[in-house]
Amino acid sequence: MTSQSASTLRSRYVAQAASDLEENRQKQRELAERITVLKQEEALLSDILNLAERYEGFADASRLPEQLQDEPVAAKAKQAPAGVAARRSTSAKTTSAKTTPAGQTAKAGAKGKSRRPLLGDLLADLLGQYDEPRLAKELRDELLEKHPDRNPTPQVVRNTIESLVAKGRIRRHKQQRSVMYTLVKRGEADSSD
Repeated sequence: MTSQSASTLRSRYVAQAASDLEENRQKQRELAERITVLKQEEALLSDILNLAERYEGFADASRLPEQLQDEPVAAKAKQAPAGVAARRSTSAKTTSAKTTPAGQTAKAGAKGKSRRPLLGDLLADLLGQYDEPRLAKELRDELLEKHPDRNPTPQVVRNTIESLVAKGRIRRHKQQRSVMYTLVKRGEADSSD
């Protein structure tokens, strides 16, 4: 092997090693960023579980945060036998008595925020203004016009409307290839069951 070929081979190895080293460092940076994101998700999920455990035993729906009052959890708590509800409310009182300063800070922050109406409530109100069925797109356009601070995607609007259909608050109508919606009036909901 000549010195020139050895030098060329050595420079190729050096170039390849430098390239591999840079690629390795880039992967390390990406993984470090991913780990940071995963740790943030872990903290968020832990907070959600803690909140779920805190509000699980409430028999009185008025004590739940406003967004949870329409959820099935409140209905399940009301359906529980009296003895179970009494035990749950007692344990909930003891749990809330042991609130940490961090929990108090979270409560104070929640009280300080102005509560915006839920998207489902806004859509139901808009739909209630019409007797004829409406498209989800029409409802979204009207929502954007009347509530410029809200900007849900078309998919979020459809998902919200479909969740209201599942709850029996809105009725779905299919006309050819279009899906339209009407608000279920209070009397209609009772008679349809």
